[in-house]
Amino acid sequence: MDIVESILDIPVQNPPEEEFSSADLTWTKFGTPDRHDDVALIPYDRVDTFIIGECSNVEYWCSFGPENYGEGGGILPSRRYRLNTRNRAARPQSMRGCTCHFVVKRLYARPSLALIIYNDRRHVNKSGFVCHGPLDRDAIGPGAKKIPYICNEIQQQTMSMIYLGIPEENVLEKHIEGIQRYCGSNAKVDSLASQYVQKLGMIIKRSTHELDLDDQASIRMWVERNKKSIFFYQNTSEADPFILGIQTEWQLQQMIRFGHRSLIAADSTFGIKRLKYPLCTLLVFDSRQHALPVAWVITRSFAKPDVAKWMKALLSRASSVEPGWKISGFLIDDAAAENDPIRDVFDCPILFSLWRVRRSWLRNIVRKCSNIEVQREIFKRLGKIVYGIWDGLDTLAALEELTLDFVDQTAFIQYFKASWVPKIEMWLSTMRALPLASQEASGAIEAYHVKLKAKLFDDSHLGALQRVDWLVHKLTTELHSSYWLDRYADESDSFQNVKEEYVASTSWHRALQIPDTAVTLDDKDQLFAKVLSQKDSNLTHIVWNPGSEFAFCDCAWSLQGNLCKHVIKVNVICENRQGYQSSMSFRSFKEILTSLRKKHMDDSIALDLSMAWTQQMLEQIKQLVELNSSNNISSVVNNMPLKWVSKKGRTSVGIPSSILVLPSSSRSITKNVAVRQKNRKRKRLSRLRW
Repeated sequence: MDIVESILDIPVQNPPEEEFSSADLTWTKFGTPDRHDDVALIPYDRVDTFIIGECSNVEYWCSFGPENYGEGGGILPSRRYRLNTRNRAARPQSMRGCTCHFVVKRLYARPSLALIIYNDRRHVNKSGFVCHGPLDRDAIGPGAKKIPYICNEIQQQTMSMIYLGIPEENVLEKHIEGIQRYCGSNAKVDSLASQYVQKLGMIIKRSTHELDLDDQASIRMWVERNKKSIFFYQNTSEADPFILGIQTEWQLQQMIRFGHRSLIAADSTFGIKRLKYPLCTLLVFDSRQHALPVAWVITRSFAKPDVAKWMKALLSRASSVEPGWKISGFLIDDAAAENDPIRDVFDCPILFSLWRVRRSWLRNIVRKCSNIEVQREIFKRLGKIVYGIWDGLDTLAALEELTLDFVDQTAFIQYFKASWVPKIEMWLSTMRALPLASQEASGAIEAYHVKLKAKLFDDSHLGALQRVDWLVHKLTTELHSSYWLDRYADESDSFQNVKEEYVASTSWHRALQIPDTAVTLDDKDQLFAKVLSQKDSNLTHIVWNPGSEFAFCDCAWSLQGNLCKHVIKVNVICENRQGYQSSMSFRSFKEILTSLRKKHMDDSIALDLSMAWTQQMLEQIKQLVELNSSNNISSVVNNMPLKWVSKKGRTSVGIPSSILVLPSSSRSITKNVAVRQKNRKRKRLSRLRW
């Protein structure tokens, strides 16, 4: 069969059957003589029917690879004998080194089409031998020819429900529903499914975080068993600190999906006082702008070289799956964080989120000051100090005045002097130097932080906080399962109670449910606003200092230090009213634009640089407006200038940046053609830079 080197030469196929499989398609070899795959082009809206049809075949879509969990790393063929499983639960599935798998990719320039890449359509291991399933004639084991296929999605759904404590009968019901999508209703299938759920539940209940009495030895064993979920590991030594970077395959998929050309945020230094090693979580914002954990880093070291190590490893892992993957911005919440590794590795702007400062101040004010009037006044004064970073406010004088005015609030003043006064200049200078994140982003990060705290700092786990293996176990089982089920419920429109809780899990989304008519502003003095409760019409919440990130609400959620829905709703309304101050994120954005507009000396390099920055922003804004207003992305792409890059450039860049560059001359194009003719390895599809 001839090898096709251009994706434009691959025909689009649309089989008439309601469900179709690989047997119904004509496969084309695509790539180079040295490396090529079997591919087919189908309409994107028929991807689901292809997957269902492929999974219905005897030669089903495989989840028995590519890892091989045979003892000693040897070949693990299908068992030719039966196991006595009366005294222990057998593994529901075993990886057997199977190389059969396919990948579905949506085309950027032709989004109505999907490219199916089948790397191997035979269920064989690296040695070329059939390694499992119905085609293995010698397989007896647990009935390899009869057991229904359980895809990763169904398995993860069942595991998530068990980890979250959902009753077994409900788990079994959903498990059978998932299996019947592929093999129909069958009494034998239902019986085997019941056995599977029981055994899986038994395994999970018997599982423990303590693989060894020694915590370090236990972690080493866990890392060895879960290499797929590790993107960086550095054991403790005299020269190097302990660093463990965790990212499951599902988290990697979500990071690539929601992080590309978007934002990544860090919830850093969680548990710095209570855990053996602090936890840093990397978050992306999903389709509902909720914070979704896509990586966890457990380490005590925040030194620049150590941070750079795991950041490079994380980026490398994403790029190996999606070449050209790139983020548009990185949100930090700690003024002491090292910014150089972020700029060097991710090459993106850095934003600062106020949520940690706001939460810490409000929680301690409520705890240490008993009078609610004093609480709201102190919080308002601290907000004025933060807002004063652009107005030339004398911070030390303002802090001294605050201390004198509230000298009777001994507990809070002592806390503030000890914890914040020595480093407040550092925090304020960071707020002044970096763009500030929005309240929506801050609320989403805080919502994740609150959920993480509830999961980890349960009273029943207090004795295990100093063990790293316990922390890893909690993250990769309960917390991971919770977020997986949230996303699955939302995208599949199932588990309605889970979906409703997930949608309403951030204060921003809860604020959107409050009608404008429920908010009453004090237009005379602009001191407060009233918000009518949606659950109890006789209850009204008062928000003091409206329009500010440091607004104070008297609701229970706010008094726990959280950014509540009433504050967000009031601030959104105040944005469109005269006399109220702008949000800090908008004020920060305005200051950046103002600095670009400052008149520089005529004919100076500073003027050139300011002009270049302004023009770059203008071009990117134009592209975003065109993309958002267009119903067909392909028409936008076709109108963009082209830049063809070499193989080396495609490997390192992949999906290029938004800078639009035309070829300098036809001479350079001719030269590139000659090189490609000389070396056939370079005869691959060039990527479109846009």
